[in-house]
Parts: sequence; C-alpha cells; structure tokens
Amino acid sequence: MHKLMIVDDSNIIRKRIERCFDKNQFDLVAVAVDGQDAVKKCNQHLPDVVTMDLTMPNMDGLACIRALIEIKPTINILVVSALSDKATGLLAIKYGARGFLCKPFTDEQLIDGLNKMVRFDLANRVKDKK
Repeated sequence: MHKLMIVDDSNIIRKRIERCFDKNQFDLVAVAVDGQDAVKKCNQHLPDVVTMDLTMPNMDGLACIRALIEIKPTINILVVSALSDKATGLLAIKYGARGFLCKPFTDEQLIDGLNKMVRFDLANRVKDKK
C-alpha cells in the first residue's frame, strides 16, 4: 500500500482525484489546500506519492516540490496542473517531480500517472533495501 497525499487548492480537483485512485493500491493519508499545508502534512505523514497543483496561494507548487524533496528525497510527485507551459513543467521536473499531467485530464490519464509514480516508488524501495 502506497501512502498518497493530494495537494490542490481546488476542492473539485481534490474530490476528483479522491474518487479516481485505486483504494487497493493507495492509502490517502493527507489532503492539502496549498503548499504550506502540504509541507506540514508531509512532515506528519511522509507520503510515498503526491499529486501536486502548481498554482496555489501561500506557497506555489514549485516551492512546495522543493520543500517536499527536502523532507523525503524519495517522494514521488505527479504534477497535476492547468499550466501546460513547457518551461514550468520542466522546472517542476528539475526540482524533483517525476511526472506531469495537464488539466483537464481523464480518469484514465490520472490512473496512468499514479501507476507511474507507484513504479518509481517500488524502484526506490528496492534501492533502499540494497
């Protein structure tokens, strides 16, 4: 079971992600409404996988990605954002995100993105055991 945290200032998107993920594969440990909230909850719950919006109040997604990577370097972050600008997406990857999904997205695209994060998480766990 992989610990999941959803970070998005949109209640609609948070609920949509909650509805879509595989409950047999993920345990939803936290939901955050902005980057500051996400940092606090990451320290408490140490999630394995995070869905991350980029445009949020208080602390944006790019700053939050950097902060979460500091807390848990093996965290797997899937950016879920309406910002389809390539430069921002590349910056998110440079800061440590492992995937990017543009809003609007289909349920299948979200499930595929989360499955990719699980593969990263499993690879990290194998490395940690060696």
